[in-house]
Amino acid sequence: MSLSSPTQKSEGLRLRARLRALYHGTSHTAVRFRVAVLVIDLAIIAFFIAGPILKEGGIVFYIVDYMIATLLAADLAARAWCYSDIKDWLKKPIVWMDLFILATLLFPAWLFSLGFLRVLRLWTLINSDFFWRTIGRRYDDTRVEDVTKALVALITFVFVATGFVYTSFLGQAEGLSGYVDALYFTVTSLTTTGYGDILLPGTWGRVVSIVIMLTGVTLFVRVGQTLLRPHKVRFPCDRCGLQVHDPDAVHCKACGNLLCIPDEGGH
Repeated sequence: MSLSSPTQKSEGLRLRARLRALYHGTSHTAVRFRVAVLVIDLAIIAFFIAGPILKEGGIVFYIVDYMIATLLAADLAARAWCYSDIKDWLKKPIVWMDLFILATLLFPAWLFSLGFLRVLRLWTLINSDFFWRTIGRRYDDTRVEDVTKALVALITFVFVATGFVYTSFLGQAEGLSGYVDALYFTVTSLTTTGYGDILLPGTWGRVVSIVIMLTGVTLFVRVGQTLLRPHKVRFPCDRCGLQVHDPDAVHCKACGNLLCIPDEGGH
């Protein structure tokens, strides 16, 4: 027993090192692994968006649901294992969001009414270092990152609001008989078009409609701001740590340190 323990510990350390190399490394193998994980994540998110419609598939839906739960649990376990401090990892709000999503997958019969929150996985993915370390860091233009995050925030809100309307008001509002109707209501509300052919009943329905309108306008304005914002590049100052600067900056605006920002050709 005493001889096997050091061996098991050594194997555990090697596994952790291998996982760290895959999740945080820069080798071609690590990048390909993370791209594959991202592709699977996007496929899972597509399942979340279509979940209310696919639920009519009966047992097939639950089989796919538990398959996705297995994949997500394995991914979370691997991330936790390769993290240097699990307690610090658990302090991240994104981790708790993923754990909540996993709970809705493991208990779909009880938590399906909260299943629309699974779409938040799209927001957590695009705002994670994992995504930008794999895909986004090839862009030093901060506008690409900012616009992507703003658009994803808008898209995420659309589908979260749609899921909430569908779950809370299906069969109660005239004209609201399916998921597509809920999506239609959400889009017309947040664009303030307001055709009026679908109205949520009661005071609570009016409050939900107001929240969708105000939040939608705010997110649209944010997208516009990111599109019109001056061009910046990501180049950390080695003195004060300021992350972004003008492409032609010679000195850091925060501390005056001399900068040497490469041009688009990398020179």
